[in-house]
Amino acid sequence: MVEIIPAIMPKSLLELEGAVSRVLGAAEYVQVDVMDGKFVSERSWPFPDFYKTAAPLLSEEDGLPFWDKMSYEFDLMISEPDKFAEKFIIMGAGRIIIHFESAAPGKIREAIRKIKAMNTEVGIAINTSTPNDVLDEFINDTEDRTGFVQFMGIEKIGYQGEPFDERVIPKIKALREKYPDIIISIDGGVNPESAPRLIKAGANRLVAGSAIFGSGDSRAAIEDLMRVV
Repeated sequence: MVEIIPAIMPKSLLELEGAVSRVLGAAEYVQVDVMDGKFVSERSWPFPDFYKTAAPLLSEEDGLPFWDKMSYEFDLMISEPDKFAEKFIIMGAGRIIIHFESAAPGKIREAIRKIKAMNTEVGIAINTSTPNDVLDEFINDTEDRTGFVQFMGIEKIGYQGEPFDERVIPKIKALREKYPDIIISIDGGVNPESAPRLIKAGANRLVAGSAIFGSGDSRAAIEDLMRVV
């Protein structure tokens, strides 16, 4: 079963609410891209003033928009994933994604352990220029094993509408051959043209931003992607 996940880069909680409202009933999960302006140059909610902006959610006074109808995965494109990962779970994350390039391996492991200790699904993302071999220690290690891998389908991460990076296709094929049971998610460059190729290569989840929210009808765009996979 292929999962289509709309991706959002909100500048505010209000913007997040508006985007999620456009895909209610058409997707089980949405991905919230979190950027701190350090690991990638852009910033998104709840940065830069994380503790002030996220305070109502961290205190559980408020919940994420439509929390009773939509599940959330947070893609942490930030420089200190070990410091913030647990806080996003408190805020309501059902899945957390950590980028391999965002911190030293020891910090990545620390973040993974914290997430797993809170019974939350965790995935590790890698760029197209990062060799697949770096994933072996996280897939094979029982204690620090990730639940899924997210390949970036674009070269310049932290932006929507970037061109599809062809290098991701052989990376997917190689990982699927090496680890037949691993869940593989693709983020970036996903559209009706690339989607069938990504699924054929071995992907299970497709994360799409501009292909969904750049259309006039976001629910219809999700249905269009489902038809081609």
